[in-house]
Amino acid sequence: MTDENTNKKTDENIDIEPQNTDEVIDDVTIESDDTLDDSVLAEESMQETVKKLREKLKLATKEKQEYLDGWQRTKADYMNAKKDEEVRRKDIVKYAKEDLIGEILPVLESFDMAFVNKEQWEKVDKNWRMGVEYIYSQFRNVLESNGLTEVNPIGLPFDPNRDEALEHVAVTDEAQDHTVVEVTQKGYELHGKLIKAPRVKVGEFR
Repeated sequence: MTDENTNKKTDENIDIEPQNTDEVIDDVTIESDDTLDDSVLAEESMQETVKKLREKLKLATKEKQEYLDGWQRTKADYMNAKKDEEVRRKDIVKYAKEDLIGEILPVLESFDMAFVNKEQWEKVDKNWRMGVEYIYSQFRNVLESNGLTEVNPIGLPFDPNRDEALEHVAVTDEAQDHTVVEVTQKGYELHGKLIKAPRVKVGEFR
């Protein structure tokens, strides 16, 4: 019993050697430094990623705007071309009758010539005369409904782009100088386009 108690006492008096404090601190310090470095690297990596994403977004936005501008230009060109084509189509329809009306005009002018001499015309049988005048009125209405208008520049300044001058006649009124003093044959326009120039006499002040 004595030996056992002695051994127990001896064991209780044995000191356990503590770990080196510096090594523990060093280990903790080293571990702390590694964690800090990882955080810095992670933050830098994130900043680099954000920077790259911003650059990609900027490039994508630029490309999108370029595509949008190109599409808008193409659309505008298409709309303009469509409008031009519509105008051309309308012009074709509008002036398709020009040749036909040009051939009919001499008939209209024959009516006008028949009515020039009112004294002789009034001597014609009234019923017959009224019938011809009615036909003439119908004829003119049909032509006018198809865009034909009369050009009668009497009293207007002479315009070589509109009028066909047959001769110059002397006038005593200076206000009539270089003006149309007589229309020997009326002209005609089709939808505003001159298809036959009026034949005129031009005043010349002397």
